[in-house]
Amino acid sequence: MRIYEDRYTRERLRFHIALRFIRLEARTHTIRDWTGLTDDRIRKLYRSYLAHGGRAPARHRGKSPRRVAVFLRSARLRQESSLLASLFRLMGALPAPSAPPSLQRGLQALLVAGAPASPASLRPSLQRAQLLCEAYELYCALLVSPALGFEHAVFLLQALLQAEEITTAPCPDCQALVVMDRWALFAARCATCAADGPAGAVTAQRDCAAADLPIPPALCKTPMDAHGHARHVR
Repeated sequence: MRIYEDRYTRERLRFHIALRFIRLEARTHTIRDWTGLTDDRIRKLYRSYLAHGGRAPARHRGKSPRRVAVFLRSARLRQESSLLASLFRLMGALPAPSAPPSLQRGLQALLVAGAPASPASLRPSLQRAQLLCEAYELYCALLVSPALGFEHAVFLLQALLQAEEITTAPCPDCQALVVMDRWALFAARCATCAADGPAGAVTAQRDCAAADLPIPPALCKTPMDAHGHARHVR
């Protein structure tokens, strides 16, 4: 009897998450990927439970967002993406990094070399789908007019889990979680710290990096004669 109870509970969870995704205006293929339900069952759920209500949720067609540049396009989008990523982390949908940056880079190199790019722990699951919905609903409750739709939230979570193009990092000034380019040379700053002016930590980091670069002879402005300038270049 235990096996049938577990199967029944899991099936109820699939329908519950599918209805939740539909209310958040997710596309059919997104619901299918996260719940395992067929397109026909998803359409029947919509017609049976939501289509005849007072305000039926919109059913969007077409492809889901697939460009991470949307999360870094403007200051507002960067701020809201960072807020959403922070909620993912707080809810548990986005696990905290357990390895140091050097080891993470080594693991990333293994993925590029041919290791599986989609481990089982990063695939869509019913548990993560619940946490995703809770994080996005809280995000909508915190903002008057959120700029990111639910499909963007799904794509953001998947992109952060894969960490191939974008990732999260602490702001060098206040340690707030920030969404940034995976291959950026310097850590990104949160919107609040960026509005306060240049950061001392980031400026010092860039100065140290610039100090290690060789000085081109054409850019040397030290007043010297030809013999002294040649000695300086050597």
